[in-house]
Amino acid sequence: MPFTSDLTTAPVPELIRRIAVPASVGFFFHTMYNVVDTFFGGLISTQALAALSLAFPVFFILIALGNGLATGATALTANALGSGDKEQARRYALQGVAFGVTASAALAVFGTSVSPFLFSLLGASGEYLDMAVAYMSTIFGGSVFFMLVYMLNSVLNALGETRPFRNFLILGFFLNIVLDPWLIYGGLGVPALGFEGIALATVLTQVTGCFYLGFRAHKTGLLRWERASDALPQWGPFKEIARQGLPASLNVLTVGLGIFVITYFISGFGREVVAAYGIATRIEQMVLLPALGLNVATLTLSAQNNGARRFDRIAETLATVLRYGAWLMGGGALVVFFLAPWVMTLFTSDARVVGSGVTYLRIDAFLLFGYVVLFCHVSALQGMKRPMFAIWIGLFRQIAAPALVFHLATQVLDWGVTGVWWGIFFINWTAAGITVFYARRVLARIEGSGEARRESQ
Repeated sequence: MPFTSDLTTAPVPELIRRIAVPASVGFFFHTMYNVVDTFFGGLISTQALAALSLAFPVFFILIALGNGLATGATALTANALGSGDKEQARRYALQGVAFGVTASAALAVFGTSVSPFLFSLLGASGEYLDMAVAYMSTIFGGSVFFMLVYMLNSVLNALGETRPFRNFLILGFFLNIVLDPWLIYGGLGVPALGFEGIALATVLTQVTGCFYLGFRAHKTGLLRWERASDALPQWGPFKEIARQGLPASLNVLTVGLGIFVITYFISGFGREVVAAYGIATRIEQMVLLPALGLNVATLTLSAQNNGARRFDRIAETLATVLRYGAWLMGGGALVVFFLAPWVMTLFTSDARVVGSGVTYLRIDAFLLFGYVVLFCHVSALQGMKRPMFAIWIGLFRQIAAPALVFHLATQVLDWGVTGVWWGIFFINWTAAGITVFYARRVLARIEGSGEARRESQ
């Protein structure tokens, strides 16, 4: 299909629904994919559950780089499309994929090397350490497939096409239901791999995604080239993608570092609390799925309309996603608060794990809309080619503030692990307020400069 879109002309609420709903459905199945992993990990042992939670901050190194580079490529490709420069859009799309492949090789070496040290730093040893290291070694070994999925999807996101990624995530969920028990317990000629089977199932699912998303992205026309050299790494586009994407990567990486910081502070309260945090955050992710869809819509619409100089539509996009987010997260908060005990018992019968998870979720219920406010404004800034703020707010809310607040809550005030949960609430609402203030100032400034430019012509 030709790479055309109506993202700068069609009604904004209609576009948000068109982009966000498929994305949210896809993210639901992605989260359920993780729930399946958590379920089968729980069948193995509580230690396997804890190892999955322990591996998550390191897994975030891969997620951060892939998500960030994809965000940068989406912003650049969509801006080019919005300004009518289709050749430039094709260039960014091709070079985004080339960048992803190149970066994945370095990531595989780096991630495999640092994983044992990071897990040891978090207090893992013996079989607990071995399980986490084996899991991440398999994941990093397949990092090229993860990266290709991210970059191929960035091409589709730039056009507002979120349905192909939704389809892949639905397929991946059902594949995982089959692959997890098959690889864990063995059968049909496959040896029992135990805990490592969960990681291998994830890699095989990404391989499937590469083929499907590659086919769909190629059909847009954005990945076609006249010469083979067009698809080879080029310094100019790499530099621009890195300038837009690496700040976004670092922002996501701070989330992984934030989980690392949280895990560091709660690990002293026992493996049960670490396991509870892992389960509770997966439940939180399910409730936040609509917000993730709104983020995709905000990034795509802000980028294309920034390229078209339609700044009024960026403001309208923000107002609309916040209105939708308030209703969605209001309902989600009620579900989380009242059903937390029942949901936790779906994953474990360990009373201490359940109790700690319920406390986290009931505090988190009042933070859900704060995440919508924070994430959507950061996405708008990225669409307006203002990526650096994401780093600073990420460092504040994931590292600087938690190090201070969690230490104060657990070591000085002796509030225990509940002090960490309330610290997360306070820090993220503060970050949301700062982000709104900054994003609105940027938008007002570029609207003003655009108005002045029109008057001078």
